[in-house]
Amino acid sequence: MSLLFTPLTLRSLEIPNRVWMSPMCMYSAAPEGPDTGTPTDFHLAHLASRAAGGAGLVMAEATGVRPDGRISPWDLGLWNDRQQLAFARITEAIKAHGAVPAIQLAHAGRKASVDKPWLSDRYVPEAEGGWQPVAPSAIAYDGLAVPHELSVDEIQQLVRDFADSARRALAAGFRVAEVHGAHGYLINSFLSPVSNHRTDAYGGSFENRIRFALEVVDGVRAVWPDELPVFFRTSATDWLTENPEDEREGWTGEDTVRLAKELQSRGVDLLDVSTGGMVRDAKIVAGPNYQVPFAAQARDSAGLPTAAVGIITDPRQAEAILAGGQADAVFLGRELLRNPYWPQHAALELDAEPRWPDQYAYVVRRRKR
Repeated sequence: MSLLFTPLTLRSLEIPNRVWMSPMCMYSAAPEGPDTGTPTDFHLAHLASRAAGGAGLVMAEATGVRPDGRISPWDLGLWNDRQQLAFARITEAIKAHGAVPAIQLAHAGRKASVDKPWLSDRYVPEAEGGWQPVAPSAIAYDGLAVPHELSVDEIQQLVRDFADSARRALAAGFRVAEVHGAHGYLINSFLSPVSNHRTDAYGGSFENRIRFALEVVDGVRAVWPDELPVFFRTSATDWLTENPEDEREGWTGEDTVRLAKELQSRGVDLLDVSTGGMVRDAKIVAGPNYQVPFAAQARDSAGLPTAAVGIITDPRQAEAILAGGQADAVFLGRELLRNPYWPQHAALELDAEPRWPDQYAYVVRRRKR
């Protein structure tokens, strides 16, 4: 029996298989006006098609918990009723195809207010519809604007913003909430000593640098039902320690294990393990499975279920990750953009039963005759 197509139960939620769609920014929401940050027909088709394609869990892209939390002016947000209602239409479509709807709640921090990546990826100034980013310290991400250093009161407001957005996500029909703590965005920039130079309760020691992440998780968990899971996405390393030529102190795999233990005690049910995003000049050796060892390390050492990501493209490759005990599920990103029906084809290759929509299954079965 294929492990990839075995259900996974987290709390009271059964996810029908372990091929999941990664959150991927589409830069396709209105950048201004009453529909700012609101999902469109594009988002509906984009996400529902991956559910129809057989993914067990479909996660909406990084969604800003407030306007300045978006990566770009064209990103999704979840801070008002209009956005919530539009998301409800999407969650219903995902459920109708047998998948679990999930959402990644995010604040882009010092990497916010940038252009679409296929245009320039440059900082978008306030005069052009952008905004000043915020961060734990007034240290700019390479090539972007110097961020506003958050006060303690502003940090506490952000914790409430994450909780409010999670409450809206639940009302919109999402069954999994993921806190985005990776890729150099706000929570990640608190974790790493590269970007956090604070000297108060939110900086300095490891315990202080993880404080904001834990408070956000506490806020989300407080409004999220006990029977439904909360995920946390982490950058397991910022790839500085792995480079002997780089003397900067960074975030490491061992730090991730320590954080994972704290997250588990706060009610996080799965660690979504990525890497990088803190500095542009990090030396990353990216190949198939290059991030999987970090998922395995956190799973083995912290005892927390993990999901692996990063250049997972082949069904037998994905099956081997699970069979080897390196992760409990896999997130696919670019491969699902290339082929929305990858899970259905993978099921056939691994002698599992595809979950075709009835309208498609009739044609598929007929062609076999």
